Amino acid sequence: MQETTHLHLDSEISRLTCALATRNADIGKSIIVGLRCQLTLRDVAGIVIVSLERLLWVDPLAFCWAVEQIIPGYVMREIRRITTITLYKQLIHQGLEPGEDFSMDAKGSVLLSDRAKADLYT
Repeated sequence: MQETTHLHLDSEISRLTCALATRNADIGKSIIVGLRCQLTLRDVAGIVIVSLERLLWVDPLAFCWAVEQIIPGYVMREIRRITTITLYKQLIHQGLEPGEDFSMDAKGSVLLSDRAKADLYT
């Protein structure tokens, strides 16, 4: 995979955000496939996460449409993996105990104790 620069990543994020905002499935899917040919799956998932976040701020309906219509399953699985790891790190940093305050079920969903929920939402 090629070396990516901050400028290149920002350019790709902007390009994907604009494509998703148009609600043109062919353009959005084409950009993601092109990114996957150039970058690692983790990098592509990161670009999609940031693009979706930007889109959420300007057009929440386009965000929902993009998640349902554009993002391939393999990218969504990587996004879920990234966000789960990030959530676990955050919970551990807050002093919560894995297996006691939070865990994961067989489907990969995060399970939170009442204490963990309270810590997250305050």
